[in-house]
Amino acid sequence: MMMRKTCMALLLAAVLPAAHAAFPDHPITLIVPFPAGGPTDIVGRVAAAKAGEILGQQIVVENRTGASGTIGMVATARAKPDGYTVGLATVSTHGTAPHLFPNLAYDPVKDFTPISNLVTSPNILSVNPKFPAQTLADFVTHVRANPNKDGYANAGAGGVNDLGMIWFLQIIGGKMNSISYRGSAPALTDTVGGVVPVIFDNFPSSLPYVKSGHLRALAITGTARNPRLPDVPTFAEQGYKDYDVTAWYGVVGPAGMPADVRDKLAQAFAQAVRDPATAAKMEETGAFPLGNTPAEFAEQIRSERDRWKTVIDRAQIKLQ
Repeated sequence: MMMRKTCMALLLAAVLPAAHAAFPDHPITLIVPFPAGGPTDIVGRVAAAKAGEILGQQIVVENRTGASGTIGMVATARAKPDGYTVGLATVSTHGTAPHLFPNLAYDPVKDFTPISNLVTSPNILSVNPKFPAQTLADFVTHVRANPNKDGYANAGAGGVNDLGMIWFLQIIGGKMNSISYRGSAPALTDTVGGVVPVIFDNFPSSLPYVKSGHLRALAITGTARNPRLPDVPTFAEQGYKDYDVTAWYGVVGPAGMPADVRDKLAQAFAQAVRDPATAAKMEETGAFPLGNTPAEFAEQIRSERDRWKTVIDRAQIKLQ
C-alpha cells in the first residue's frame, strides 16, 4: 500500500507541473473595450500578434465596446482566471471611470490581475494660430485674465482629455468652457477652423495638424520631449512638474490568476512591444513601448486611480 501511494505521489508530481507548464495550449482572447480601428484597438492587435508568436498560440482580439470601455472590463473581470481571457486596460477604464460612474461593476485594483502596461502616449495642448498665445506662459496669463471667455475642444465629456484640461485649469486657477465632441476628428476640425480656439488632445491625432502649421502646440505631456516634435517643450520643463496626462494601454486579467501564468503572459507581451518591428508600428501611432512588470503596473494603476479621484472630486463630475 505504501509503495502504491508513493508511486501515485510521484506520478502526480510529474504530471501536474507539466500540465501547468503547458500554458497556453489553446488560443487566448484579448478583450479590447473600444471600437475597432481606434488607438486602443491598434495597440491591442499589434501587441497580440507578436505576443502570440512568442507564446506559440494565437491571441484573438475581441472588441467589446460601450460605456467608456467599462463593458469590456466587466467581461474581463468576470472571466475565468486561467490566463485564457485578458483585457486591454486604459487610463479611462482604470483611472477615471471608477470615479465617474457611481455604480461601476468593478474595482480597478481588487478585481484584476495586472500583467503589463504595454505602451504610453502623450497628449498635446494646442491652439488655433490666431489665438493670442505663443507659449504656455502666454496661455496661462490669458486664461487667468479672461475667465470663461474661451472654450476648449475635447473628444468627449468626462474623457481623459477633458479631465486633463480640467486638471490643468485647476492647477493654474483658470476657467474655460468645455466644448465636447464625438471624438478627436470633429474636435480638431473645429479647432483648426477657429470655431473653438483651444484643444487638449492625443498626440497621434494632433500631430499632423501641428506639423502642417494648422495648430500651434504649446506643451506636450510626458517626461521628455517627443522626437517627432522636438521643438515643443513639455509641461514639466515649463514649470508644471507634477502635471502629466499620458494615455496608456496595458494588459490585465481577472483577479486570482496563477502567478506563473501571469508572469508568462507579462514576459511575452513585454518582449512583444520591445521587438523592433512591433515597436516601430507602435511608434507610428504615437505610442511608445513600455512593457513593465506586473508589480510596476499594479503600482501605476493604484497611482492613476488616486490621482484622478482628486481631480474628479474637486470638479464634482459624475456620469450615468
